[in-house]
Amino acid sequence: MSTPDLSVLIPFYNEEGNVLPLLEEVHKALAGISFDIVCVNDCSDDATGLELAEAAKRWPDTVTVFTHIERAGKSAALFTGLKSVRGTWTQLIDGDGQNDINDTARLWPELIAGKETGRLGIIAGKRNSRNDSGFKWLQSRVANGVRRFMLRDDATDTGCGWKLIRTEAFKELPYFASMHRFLPALIKRAGWEVREERVNDRPRWHGQSKYGFLGRLGAGIFDLLGMFWLTRRGGQGIARERKDPRAK
Repeated sequence: MSTPDLSVLIPFYNEEGNVLPLLEEVHKALAGISFDIVCVNDCSDDATGLELAEAAKRWPDTVTVFTHIERAGKSAALFTGLKSVRGTWTQLIDGDGQNDINDTARLWPELIAGKETGRLGIIAGKRNSRNDSGFKWLQSRVANGVRRFMLRDDATDTGCGWKLIRTEAFKELPYFASMHRFLPALIKRAGWEVREERVNDRPRWHGQSKYGFLGRLGAGIFDLLGMFWLTRRGGQGIARERKDPRAK
C-alpha cells in the first residue's frame, strides 16, 4: 500500500447526518492530492456508526474507520486515529461540518506540496468568522488571550478544529485528556514552528455542540495550569545525525 502525502483525521461523536456529506466533500476537495481518511467513532449512540460503515463500503480505498468501545473524548479519538495515520502530513477537521476542507486544498500547494517546509510543525487555522453566539465568542476571546499569555504558543484561535500537522511532529507529542486544545503549544515545545492561517468557519450542519460552558471552563483552567507547568519543563533532545529539520 502506497504512502499518501496527506491523511485526514476526523473524530466523530453523535454526528448523524454529517458523516456522508462531509466525506463526500473531502473526496471532491482533495482530488489531485494523494490522501486517505481515518475516521474515529467515539462511541456514538446515534446513527453515526451506520453512516461510517456505509462510508467505508463506498470508499474502501481511502476511508478507514475505528470505533471506541467506550466514550473517551476527542483527544483519545485523535490518538486512536494517529496510530494508523500514514500521510506525511495530517489534517484535523471536526465531524460537524464547521471546518472547510477546501482550505486544505487551497493551502496545500501554496505551503506544502513541493515546498521546503523546514521546521514547520503545524499550520493552525484562525477562523475568518465565528458562527457562535456573542457569549461564546467572548468566552473564546478571553480564553485565547489568557492561554496565549501563559503559553506563548504563537496561535490566536486554538479552538478552531482545522489544523494541518506534520505527522512526525504529531506522533512525538505526549497524550493526555484534552491535549487537542493545546496542539500549537505542544508542537512548539517539541521544537517545531507554528504558523497560523485564516480559514473558513461554517455553521454546524446537523446536531448540537458537545461542549457546555461550565464543563469547558472547569476543565480548561486545570488543563491550562498543567500545560503552563509542562511547557516550562523543556522538550526532547534533537540529534543532528538524524537529519531532523529542527537541527538547522
